[in-house]
Formats: sequence, C-alpha cells, structure tokens
Amino acid sequence: MKHVWREINFLMRQRASVWAIALLAGLAALSVVLGLQEVARQKAAMSEVIALQKKDTAAIKVFATDAGDAAYYRFHPTWDPPSALAFAALGQRDIAPSTLRIRALALEGQIYENEAQNPELALPGRFDFAFVLIYLAPLVLVVLFYDLWSGEREAGRLSSLQAVPKAWVRIWLPRVAARFGLVSSVLVVVFWGGALISGAGIGDTIAFTALILALLGFWTLIATWVAKGAGSSPTNAAVLATIWFVITLIAPAGSNLVINAATPIPDGAAIMRENREAVHDAWDIDRDATLQRFYKLYPEYATSPPMQRPFEWKWYYAFQHLGDQQVEPLSTAYRAGIVEREARAGLVALALPPIAIQRALYRIAGTDMSAQWDYQDRIRAYHTQLRTYYYPFLFSAKPFTSADFDAAPAYAPR
Repeated sequence: MKHVWREINFLMRQRASVWAIALLAGLAALSVVLGLQEVARQKAAMSEVIALQKKDTAAIKVFATDAGDAAYYRFHPTWDPPSALAFAALGQRDIAPSTLRIRALALEGQIYENEAQNPELALPGRFDFAFVLIYLAPLVLVVLFYDLWSGEREAGRLSSLQAVPKAWVRIWLPRVAARFGLVSSVLVVVFWGGALISGAGIGDTIAFTALILALLGFWTLIATWVAKGAGSSPTNAAVLATIWFVITLIAPAGSNLVINAATPIPDGAAIMRENREAVHDAWDIDRDATLQRFYKLYPEYATSPPMQRPFEWKWYYAFQHLGDQQVEPLSTAYRAGIVEREARAGLVALALPPIAIQRALYRIAGTDMSAQWDYQDRIRAYHTQLRTYYYPFLFSAKPFTSADFDAAPAYAPR
C-alpha cells in the first residue's frame, strides 16, 4: 500500500494530472447538483399538478351533476415519482412525460399526444452523473495513463525502472492503482454525497457504486494495455481517444441507426390521429350498431334501455372505448417494436461494456424504458378503473350523487 501512496504523491505533483482530477471532481459535483435540482423540479411539478387539479375538480363538481358530465369534464392526474437515484441517471425521464392528466375518454389519443421520443441505444443526453461517468471520466483516465510508460521511455528512465526487482509490483501496479484509485474516489465520494442527500437505499447505492468501479476498471484496463505498448506518447493519446470515440459515440449511434431501420414501428402521432378519427367518425355511425359492438365487450350492460334521445352519454362513452379498440393493434405493434429495439440494443451492449453499464445504471435508478412502460401500464389500469366506475351510472341508470363524484378512483403511484 505504501507504494500506492508514493505514486499518489508523485501524481499530485503533476500539474496536468491535478487539473484533470480537479476538473472531473467539479463536473461530477455539478452534475449531482443539477440532477438533484431536476428531480426536485419534477417533484414540484407533480405537486403543482395535483394541487391545481384539486381546485379544478372542486369547480367542476358544482355543475357536473350527472355521471356523463363528471366523466367528460373531470381530469384525473397521474404521475411517476422519481426514484432516489434518479438524480444520478435521469435516463428516459429526460424525454418522457412524468405527469399526465387523463379523462375517461378514448385513452390512446391522450397517451400518444404526450408520446416520448423513441428510445435510443446510448447517445449523450442530459448532463447528469451518468453522463460524467460514461463520457468524461474515461477522458480523464486517458490523460493520466497515455504516457505512463512512454513518458519514462522518452525521458530515458524506462530501462532503469524495468531493472528494479519486482518492478511491476513495486512501480507499475502502484502507478496504475493510484490513477484508478484517485478517479474512483472522486466519483464515488461525489455520488455518495448525492445519494445521502436524496435518501437512496443502501442496496441500490452499493450496486450503483459497483457499476462506477466496473466502468472505471474497464477503461483502466484499456488505457494500461495501450500505454504499455511501444507507441509514443502522442500516438498513445490518439489511440486511446479513438477507442473512446468509437466505443462511446460511433458504435452506439451506428447500432441505433441499424436497429431502428431493422425494426420499424408505427408512428405514435399516427396512432393518436387514427384514434381521434375513429372517435369523430363514430358520430356518423348508426348508434344502435355502436352500442351492440360495445355490448359484446361488456355484456353485463346489454340490457340497458334503448336510446330515447339523439344524444345520450352512454352512446358517447361507448364509441370512445371503441375508438381505443380500433387502434389497439397499432398500439400493440408500437410497443412490441420498442421492446424489440430495446432487446436488440441490449444485445449490442454486450459488446460495448460502457453502454451495458449505462443501461444498468438507468435500470437501478428506475429511469430506463421498462420504468416508462410500467408507468404507462399504471395509466392504462387506472383509466380502466375510471371507465368501469362510471359505466354503471351511464348504462344502468344508477343515480349519480355528490358522494359518487367524490368516490371516483384516485390514482396510486408506484
């Protein structure tokens, strides 16, 4: 261990190394601060939506005296609270909505109106801790490692150092460990500071830390392998920069293009458009035919009395649901396509350890695509609760009271 401390002291006397480590520490700290601020902003936005919706609901309750009006005018907020580690790896939360107000009308149009961008394999996103770890920390390791051997060779000291008994154990391994240890310590300390502030669980924090060390270990091995070769210092720096560029940018971007081309998916905006067109066209379709189609899905309401007026709420909500049914194949294909793209991206990541680690960071932080699908599934389940709550009032002539307005299902986040 004394050899490692000796090398740390030597390293901290090198101005370029000190500046590189200080810059990394500053950027990591900034990323954590910005991540915590973003999470706080999202939480504040959710609280504001909930508070404003309570005011709107109170105003609607004054005039919405029947179930049809209540279901039509009343919005119901849904939200996806960020996890305690979301500050470190924002992932899909950077591009996907974390709040959505829905009504008991056709759901698909409401969902795809707020459609997130298609998930990408691993392109730089918001400046967060994961960005610093994946894209910037390797460059600091390049600065610290590129001339580890070549610098001594160019100064004429390499032969003497190699002649030292157990040179690898007494000199080279401590130098490698010192560089890895300094960079790791900086990032781990900064990350743990953010984790303590956010109240992250110890298990997830340790798992996240293990991934930090794994990523830095990977780049340390690459940098050591290149630095130990016969190349000059400029050559080593160029080779390491090229490897970084290919692994972190070119290969992921190229793979993303290939995966997207090989796995076409329906356009979310087109699904929204078709859903709304199906709902609008229903006004011109025979009302009894519409209701009979609905009763096939909900036979318990087949005994509902025939329509007596040109417009009745039960017919309106029947064709709203049928509009969702019409685009269900497209919606299913869209989701299946995204899942297939994610699966293929996962296979590509097996050959790109930094990208595999990035995906694992998002998974631990609860900000990956599966977390977004979970939120959408909860929205769909909640929408079903709302519809089935209002249907007895609409189709069975069940009286709708003020107490029934208040008893409408409330959304329960994860």
